[in-house]
Amino acid sequence: MEYETKTPAYSTGDPTSFGWVTARQRWPVIITQAIDDTYRSVGDCDSAEKREEGKKLVNDLARLKYEVQHDRALTPIPDDGYPDVAIYNKELEALGNPTWLNVQWLYCECYLFRRISALFSMSQHWKNYDVFARLKIKTFRSSRPAVLELAHRYKDLVTQMRDNKGKPVDEEAEKILFMEMCEICLWGNATDLSLLTSLTYDDIQKLQGSEARKAAEKNILVNDLTVAFDLLLKAKKDGKKYRQVDIVLDNAGFELYVDLILAGYLLSAGLATNVVLHPKSIPWFVSDVLPSDFASLLNALANPRHFYETPTDEDHLQNKTPTPLSQDEADSLSFLFEEWSGFHAEGQLTLRPNRFWTHPGSFWRLPHEAKNLFEDLKESELVIFKGDLNYRKLTGDANWDPTTPFTTAIGPLGPGSGVNVMALRTCKADVVVGLKTGVDEELKAMEGGGGDSGARKWAWNGKWAVCSVSEGA
Repeated sequence: MEYETKTPAYSTGDPTSFGWVTARQRWPVIITQAIDDTYRSVGDCDSAEKREEGKKLVNDLARLKYEVQHDRALTPIPDDGYPDVAIYNKELEALGNPTWLNVQWLYCECYLFRRISALFSMSQHWKNYDVFARLKIKTFRSSRPAVLELAHRYKDLVTQMRDNKGKPVDEEAEKILFMEMCEICLWGNATDLSLLTSLTYDDIQKLQGSEARKAAEKNILVNDLTVAFDLLLKAKKDGKKYRQVDIVLDNAGFELYVDLILAGYLLSAGLATNVVLHPKSIPWFVSDVLPSDFASLLNALANPRHFYETPTDEDHLQNKTPTPLSQDEADSLSFLFEEWSGFHAEGQLTLRPNRFWTHPGSFWRLPHEAKNLFEDLKESELVIFKGDLNYRKLTGDANWDPTTPFTTAIGPLGPGSGVNVMALRTCKADVVVGLKTGVDEELKAMEGGGGDSGARKWAWNGKWAVCSVSEGA
């Protein structure tokens, strides 16, 4: 805690914070999902020993849910052999042994998922079980229309890039394409295909100042994407042979899919020679990426017909038969598999998990608690932090004035750190920085924005976004 910002952090005990809603409404639902999933898997067990242990896990999860709902005191995490247990428990003691509904929101939410992880890691038969894996796969399958549309357009784009290899590069077109890719990655929204309409070289130049571009950007409150592009382009022009981009991942499923679209694009366009993906090491915040999620996604693309055409348990219950893929759809997905698995095999696309990403504190601690990781990130041309939680951790989940510069709010990762940081974040929590004067007040005044309640409700629903860059190198 000694390295954290002195700006007060958001609390589950503050009725104006989304932490209040999260602790009382969302956490019990999340634990219930974990209970239901484990119970379902217990029913599928052939081993009596594993089944009995699974039943105990269900009971332990139910007790955890009771603790949350009845505002019990947080208890030390049992030692499951990982060194972060000491970090969690030391901080818990420093917080004065608080209760679930009146504690620092960021710490407690991390603590919740670490408690769940400890239950399973201390078991004999369920050590590596991910209670959220089934949900992650289900959401990816449900994103089928967007997956297929984007696969088709990505295949066409990469093919065009190869055909144009050796020809003069239109930097303005490249910049717009980079921004399009980042915005698809930013929203990660399977229902909004409007951003996919312009991924062809033929049409890309028409986008400069077009209504489509303005519409795509109108809900991005801070947009530093051109700064990020210039950093990558400069490194390329300088003739650097090794140019790495890091992506600190957020959610699995469709969001991981669009992260890989971005990674593949950066490699194919020559804006990076290597992309390092940073997944989590334990099931985290329901849908965060684990190494196994990356493997599951590649497996789905390796045999797309099997993945999309095999009826699920729900399909069987509803007597539904999935629509078969067309040959063109199957070919586009197979193209993605060949691209990404090829990059992975050649060492250009790698995964690098680190337990630091599931520590309780903010990323203000990174230079002190994970020195090797910090030095690795300094080697990167750009470190992209995806999603809301990573943004909360970058800024200490603190109650900053919204006009505070992003470079200030990320503390030791700001200017002079040696790390170029870009946060791609749709707002789903209270903290937001880098806004122009008056913007927060305008958004609060909108219907459902929070008004005079003291709550920044406009920032809770994912409708607004920020793309913030700090040049640290």
